Amino acid sequence: MTKSSPAFGAGAAFVLAGALGLVFWRTFADLVSDWLEDANYSHGFLVVPAAIWLVWDRRDSLRQLPLAPSNAGFAVVLGGLLVLLTGVIGADRFLTEAALPIVVAGSVLFLGGPRLLREVAFPIAFLCLMIPLPAVVFNQIAFPLQLLASRLGVAGLQQLGTPVFREGNVIVLPQMTLEVAEACSGIRSLVALAAFALLYGRTCGATHLRRALLLLSVVPLAIAVNAVRVMCSALAADRWGPEAVEGLLHSFSGWALFGVSILILVMADTIVTRLQSRPSLPAGAATV
Repeated sequence: MTKSSPAFGAGAAFVLAGALGLVFWRTFADLVSDWLEDANYSHGFLVVPAAIWLVWDRRDSLRQLPLAPSNAGFAVVLGGLLVLLTGVIGADRFLTEAALPIVVAGSVLFLGGPRLLREVAFPIAFLCLMIPLPAVVFNQIAFPLQLLASRLGVAGLQQLGTPVFREGNVIVLPQMTLEVAEACSGIRSLVALAAFALLYGRTCGATHLRRALLLLSVVPLAIAVNAVRVMCSALAADRWGPEAVEGLLHSFSGWALFGVSILILVMADTIVTRLQSRPSLPAGAATV
C-alpha cells in the first residue's frame, strides 16, 4: 500500500476524524448548543453536511491526487491547538470553535500536502460559516441593520401614504407602536443567504468573478427584502392588530421572504449568465 493509494487516504481520513472527535468533542457540543439556542446560527446544522458533500462530490478527482505530506501542516495544527488552548483558558467560545477549521486545514496539509489542501480549501473555509461571531462583532453589524431596516420600512410606508413616525428602531403607527427587534435586523437572512450564494456558486461551476458578484449581491438583496418584511409587518399590525406579526405567522413570513430572496438571487444570476454567453454581433451588423 502506497501513500497515494485510496486505502491510505481513507485510513488517514478515519484517523483524522477520530482525533478531531477526541480533541474537539466539547467544541462540537458548544456548536450544536449555539445552533439550537440562537436562531441566527440555526443554519449551522446544514453547513457541516454541505461541506462533507462538497468533498464527497469531488471524491473521484481527489483519489487521483498523489499524496505529498508536508511538515508545514504540523505547524498549522500546532497553531490551531494553541488557539484552542487559548480559548479554553480564556473561556472564549469563539476561539475554541475557530480552532476547528484551522486544525482541519493543517491536518490535510500534513497528511495530504499542499495540492490536496487547495482542492478542499473551499469546503474547509465553508465550515467557518457554522461558527457564531463574537457578540461584540455581531452587535456592531446587527444594530446598524436594525436602524436601516426601520428607516427603509418607514420610507416604504410613507410612499404608500401611511402616516408613520420613526424614532430609532421604533415605528409609531396611528393604531400602535412597533419595535424592530434584533431578530428582525436581517443579519440572520444575510448570513444564511451568503452561505447559499457560496454553495450555489460552487456547485454550478461559476467563475470566481461570478461567485464574487453573487456574494456581493447578497447584501443589498437581504437588506431590501428585510425592509419589505418590516413594511408589510407594520401594515398588517396597523390593520389587524399585533397578532398579525407574532407567532407562527411572523415566522412563516420570514421563511417565505427568505425563499423569495433565494429565487431572486438565482434568477438574477441566470439572467446575467445568459446575457454574458450571448454571442456578440459582428462589427457592422445591424439589428432589426
